[in-house]
Amino acid sequence: QVQLVESGGGLVQAGGSLRLSCAASPRTFDRYAMGWFRQAPGKEREFVAAISGSGGDTYYLDSVKGRFTISRDNAKNTVYLQMNSLKPEDTAVYYCAGRMRLSQRVVITTEKEYDYWGQGTQVTVSS
Repeated sequence: QVQLVESGGGLVQAGGSLRLSCAASPRTFDRYAMGWFRQAPGKEREFVAAISGSGGDTYYLDSVKGRFTISRDNAKNTVYLQMNSLKPEDTAVYYCAGRMRLSQRVVITTEKEYDYWGQGTQVTVSS
């Protein structure tokens, strides 16, 4: 059973920064493509960022490019989302997701392709 546990959410003023972490259980963590999604009140969950198992390939939602950075430390079984220049519209519950893939180059951007999800962490950006 794969477990994903997010942390690092909180309340921040517009223009501020937060770093989210997602700790994963599998020992083969470097075989997992990982992603971050978010869901704002009254809206559907949307893709934010994704990273391949090796960490060498990443992909971002257009509205967060240049502000958010996804990274991973496979030795620590952890994926991160560094969020800078936060805006009120970034307010949402943020979820990490994972799926095991044979290739360490795969990046997954669609929600339905992920097998495992964390419980979510709240990010609130005040104006």
